[in-house]
Amino acid sequence: MRNACLTLGVVLLAGSVWTGRGMVHAQASPAHMHMGHVMTSFRDTPDQRGLLPTAVAEAKVAAQHAGLAARAADNLDAMKTHAGHVLNAVDPTAEANGPGLGYGVKKAASGVVAHIGLAAKADGASDNVKLHATHVSASATNVVERSDQIVALVARIRAAGSAADAAPLVKELAALADQLTAGVDANGDGRIGWQAAEGGLQQAQQHMELMQKGEGGLLRQP
Repeated sequence: MRNACLTLGVVLLAGSVWTGRGMVHAQASPAHMHMGHVMTSFRDTPDQRGLLPTAVAEAKVAAQHAGLAARAADNLDAMKTHAGHVLNAVDPTAEANGPGLGYGVKKAASGVVAHIGLAAKADGASDNVKLHATHVSASATNVVERSDQIVALVARIRAAGSAADAAPLVKELAALADQLTAGVDANGDGRIGWQAAEGGLQQAQQHMELMQKGEGGLLRQP
């Protein structure tokens, strides 16, 4: 049943609808096409996954290696090695070698911003798409900005001359890497919203799912 639902979601995004008696092919709306690029498939990502799932996968690698760096606070070489792995997952144009997918959090999140913006501006875009596109874009923009902060922070870690100098920077790196996905309660109100300086990939995904539900339950691939 689960596979059938996933297949239906992919077919809907591809521009077909299920009538109960069979498939009827229809032209996918421009807004839905760009939603599909965000959530389901994009031509230049690894395995042609959606931009948002690609960002999530890369952010997971970044957080893992930032955590490993933080646990090696007395070993300068280990901290620098894992910081390089974080950089590879965040922006492989800055570090080509590492355990990431080769696409990068920053590029994938930038793609989310671009394509959800195109969805909102597309002819016939619903109020639902326009509303949640604002939320998704804000959260994904936060991710791009945190990615830039990580790139700068890794440069400082690599320039550190001692473990004592690098350790507080690595602690900051681990926090930023976690925020790529989880976001942060920047205003101290006890919750993490989609707004500037708060939302991360998790909030972007929540609002994409709300957008899809409002468009008739379009499903995403895992």
